Amino acid sequence: MLITAAPWTRLRTCIFAIFVVLLLLAGCGREQAGEKTATGTAAGNGELLYTVADATGDWGLPAPYTHYARGPGYIRMSLVFDTLVWKDSQGYIPALANSWEYNKNENSYTFELNNNVTWHDGEKFTAKDVVFTIDYTRAHPYQWVDTGIVKKVEAQGDYTVKMYLDKPYAPFLEYVGGTLPILPEHIYKDVKSPEQFQTKEACTGTGPFMLEDYNKAQGTYLFKRYDNYYQGKPRVAEIKFVKIGNEAVAAALRQKQVNAAGVPPELSGTLEKEGFKILPGSHDWVAKLAINHQKEPLSNKEFRQALAYAIDRQALVDTCLRGYGMPASPGLIPPDNRWYNNKLNDAYPYDPARAEEIIKKLGYEKKGDYFEKNGQPLQLELLFGAGNGGNVGDREGELIKSQLERVGIKINLQGIEAKTLDSRVKDWKFDLALSGHGGLGGDPAQMSKFIAGQDFNSARYLKNQTMLEELKKQISLTDPVKRKECLDKVQELYAEEIPALPLYYNTYYWAHDGQVNLYYTVRGVGLGVPIPLNKMSFVK
Repeated sequence: MLITAAPWTRLRTCIFAIFVVLLLLAGCGREQAGEKTATGTAAGNGELLYTVADATGDWGLPAPYTHYARGPGYIRMSLVFDTLVWKDSQGYIPALANSWEYNKNENSYTFELNNNVTWHDGEKFTAKDVVFTIDYTRAHPYQWVDTGIVKKVEAQGDYTVKMYLDKPYAPFLEYVGGTLPILPEHIYKDVKSPEQFQTKEACTGTGPFMLEDYNKAQGTYLFKRYDNYYQGKPRVAEIKFVKIGNEAVAAALRQKQVNAAGVPPELSGTLEKEGFKILPGSHDWVAKLAINHQKEPLSNKEFRQALAYAIDRQALVDTCLRGYGMPASPGLIPPDNRWYNNKLNDAYPYDPARAEEIIKKLGYEKKGDYFEKNGQPLQLELLFGAGNGGNVGDREGELIKSQLERVGIKINLQGIEAKTLDSRVKDWKFDLALSGHGGLGGDPAQMSKFIAGQDFNSARYLKNQTMLEELKKQISLTDPVKRKECLDKVQELYAEEIPALPLYYNTYYWAHDGQVNLYYTVRGVGLGVPIPLNKMSFVK
C-alpha cells in the first residue's frame, strides 16, 4: 500500500510552493527592471556571485565551536577556516601545510607550513597558531575531531610544526590534518567558553571566504571572498546560502535565483535535459531507526532483532525514495563501500512472522491486534523530524508504523522539529526515532563515532566489549587487510546487537548551472561530508 503524507502536510507544502513561486516571479520582474539578480554577475564588474539553495536553512554560526554537528554546518564553517591539509576529487592536497611527512620510528608527523598566510584581520599566520589549536582543542574538545591522540606538539621555527602521537593512528591525516580547523591564537586565547563565542570575530579564519552576514531566523548566509587568500584570489566573489524548500527548488534553478541545489531525484533527468549539470552521489548518507536501548523492552537484544525482521527496508526504498536508494546493511557500512562485509548480504530479511515469534518468546501474548504483557499493551512512541528538508520524515514514519503494528506493536507516531528531535535523542527522551547522517564514505574510524560516540548521531552502545575492542584496534592498524578484518567483525557484532537499525542509503542528486565545477570530494569533505560544495571549487 502506498503511504502518502498526512493531509495537513500536503496542504502546507502546496501553500509554501505557491508562495515561493510568487517570490521567484517577483524576482524576475526586478531583474527586468535592472536590479542585481541572485546569481550570475554583478552589473558592470563581471564578478561571479553564487547562490546555493538549502531546504533547512540555519546550520549555526560558521565558526568551529558554533556550527551545528551535521555536514552542512561544517561545509559553511570550512569556507572560513582552513585545515593543514585538504582533499579534492582525487585525494589530499596542500592547505596551510605545503608538505607533511610521517616518521614511523618516532610515530610523529612534521608539517612544513605555508609562509604566505594571513588571518582575515591581517595578522600573520604562524606555527604558533597550530600549536595553540592542538592545545586549545584538547582543553576545549572540538565536536568533530579528538586531538587527544597528539601526545606533544611543538613549533620548530615559525613555519614548521611537529606532532608526536601517543600510539599509531590510521586516520590522523583525515581527522587532525584534514578536518580540524586551525584557530587564530590572538583571538581565541582568552575565550574560556568557545561555544558561547557568537560574535563575528569568532569567524576570523584563514579560509578563502569571510562571513559577511548570517541570519539565523531566515536561515541565510553571505560569504565574501578574502582577496589576500594565500592560494590566490578566489574566482567567486560571493557565496550566498538561501532557504528554499524541495518543492520550489527546481523553479528557483530555472528562474536563475540559485546556481546549485540538492534536488528531488525524480527531477534530475528533466533538469539534465534542460541543460543543468547533475551530480549523483554515492551512498554515504544513512537513514536510521534510533533505538533507546536503555529502557525495556528495547534494552533486550532479541526484541531489537524482532524490529529488524518486522521492518521492510526494501519497501522503504521503493515507496519513500521512489527507488532512488538502496536498503541498508544492518552492519551500517553500505554495500558499495570497500570496507563492507559481504557476509551480511542476506541479514534480517523482511519476515513479520519471525518477528512475532521472537516477541512471543519474550513473554508477550497477542490480544486482538497488539501484544500485551502483565496487562500492559506493547506500545512505543516513534518520533520523526517534521520540516527537516526532505530527510527521513512522515512518509517513512507512516510506513514503519504500519509494519510494526502488523506484527502487534502499537505505535504512537509524532512529528517534531528536527533540532528538537536531535536533542531528545541525545537526552534519551525517546523510544524510537527516525534520523540519519552522512560520513560513511570517510575513514572507517567514523564507526567508533557512530557506534560508541556521545552525540545524537551515535548509537552510544557500550555493552559489547568485543565490538568496542575491535573498534579501538582498527584505528591503530595501518595495514588495510588487517584493518578490514577488524571492521568485518565490528559489522557482524553491530548487526547482532542492533543498537540502531540502519534503514536505507539515499541516492542524492545535486543540480547546478555549470558556472562552477562542483564535484564530490574523495571520501567526503573533512571527515566524510557527502556534499559537493568543496571550497576549492570556488577558488580556482
